[in-house]
Amino acid sequence: MRVPGRAPLRRSALAAGSLIAATSLLLAGCGSRASETDAANTASCVDTSGPKVKVGSLNSLSGTMAISEVTVRDAIKLAVDEINAKGGVLGKQIELIGEDGASEPTVFAEKAEKLISSDCVAAVFGGWTSSSRKAMLPVFESANALLYYPVQYEGLESSKNIFYTGATTNQQIVPALDYLKEKGVKSLYLVGSDYVFPQTANRIIKAYAKENGIEIKGEDYTPLGSTDFSTIVNKVRSADADAVFNTLNGDSNVAFFREYKNVGLTPQAMPVVSVSIAEEEVGGIGVQNVTGQLTAWNYYQTIDTPVNNAFVKAYKDFVKDPKKPTSDPMEAAYVSVYLWKNTVEKAKSFDVAAIQDNADGVTFDAPEGKVTIDGENHHITKTARIGEIRPDGLIYTIWESKGPIDPDPYLKSYPWAAGLSG
Repeated sequence: MRVPGRAPLRRSALAAGSLIAATSLLLAGCGSRASETDAANTASCVDTSGPKVKVGSLNSLSGTMAISEVTVRDAIKLAVDEINAKGGVLGKQIELIGEDGASEPTVFAEKAEKLISSDCVAAVFGGWTSSSRKAMLPVFESANALLYYPVQYEGLESSKNIFYTGATTNQQIVPALDYLKEKGVKSLYLVGSDYVFPQTANRIIKAYAKENGIEIKGEDYTPLGSTDFSTIVNKVRSADADAVFNTLNGDSNVAFFREYKNVGLTPQAMPVVSVSIAEEEVGGIGVQNVTGQLTAWNYYQTIDTPVNNAFVKAYKDFVKDPKKPTSDPMEAAYVSVYLWKNTVEKAKSFDVAAIQDNADGVTFDAPEGKVTIDGENHHITKTARIGEIRPDGLIYTIWESKGPIDPDPYLKSYPWAAGLSG
C-alpha cells in the first residue's frame, strides 16, 4: 500500500565480532564491570582546589564518523565558552581537554581512560556510535567517572556513570513508527550499518511491526564506511515496500542516497525515514539527493523560538560560518554541558556521587525545549519531531509530540517489547 501524497517517513561500528573483541580487551585491562560498591570506593584524581576544573570532549575528528562528530565537538566548546564567560561553574573556569576517538571503539576506550586517569577530568562529553559508548562504559564504571553521551541510541541500557542526553527509543524510533502507521504504511524495508545500534533498533522495529500489522519486506546491513549500495538499493526497489527505515551511520549515507536517487526511487514513491541524518549530514550527502526525505529527531535548526534562534546565531558566530547548520546531536551535546553545570550547582560539588544524588529533576531551557533529567535512568525528557528535508538543506518539523516524552529506555510501558531487553 502506498502512502498518499508525500508519505512521511532513519544511527553505528564494527561488526559484532569486533565489538566483542574490543569489549573483551577492555574488561581484561580494567577488570570486570565495577559494582556500585567498587565504583564508590574508586579514588578520583580530579583536582578542584584551584581556579579551574577540567572536563573532556571525546569525538571522532577523523575516520568515517568525522562527518558527524566534528560539529558535536564544536557545540561542546561553545557551551564551555558561554559558561566561562558567565563566571564558570561554582566560581571555577572550565578547562576543556579534547581527544579524537578516530571512529574506532577501542580508541574511544583508550582516550576515555587517558582523560579520566591522566588528565583528571571531572566529566567527559562525547561519543556517537553505540559501539563507542559500549566500549567506554566499563571504563567509566570501573573508574566511577561520568560520561555525558549526546546521541540518540537504541535504548535497553542505563548506567549510573552515563547521562544520556540524546533520545532513547521511545522518544524517536517509536514515535516515527507511530507516525508512519498513522500515514497508512503497511510495509517497511530496513537498511542499517552493521553494528549494535541498527541491529538492536531493528529488533525493536520488527517487534513493533508484528504487533501493528506492518510487513518487513527486507533487512540489510553494511559495514560502517561502505560506499557500494547498488545491490542493497536494487533489493529495496524490488521489495516495493511502502517506506524504508534507515539506520545507516556516517558517510555511508552519502553513497546510499546517491544510489537511491540514481535508480529512480523518490520520496513520493518510497520515502526513507532516517534517524542518523541531521542538517550537517544533508550537506555531505547533497541536498539534491535527499530533498523530500524524512527524519526523526528531537531538534531541528528551524525550530522558531527565542531560545533556539539565539542558539543558532551563537553557534554560527562561534564557527564563523553563517552557512553551517545546527543539528540534533550537537544540540544534545551543547545541552549536556549545561545539564552537568546545573547539576553541579544543585549539588554544590563536582563529586560524582553528589552529582548522581542530585541529578533528578534538574532542568535546562534548551533550544529543543525544556528538558529534565530522570534521576533513576539518567536519560532526559525529549519532544519527538518528524521532519522533512527541504531544498534549502534544512529540516522542517511536519509533526511533533504534544510535549516532552518521559524516557523509557527499556520500553517497559510497551507490552509488545517484552523480552527485548533479555
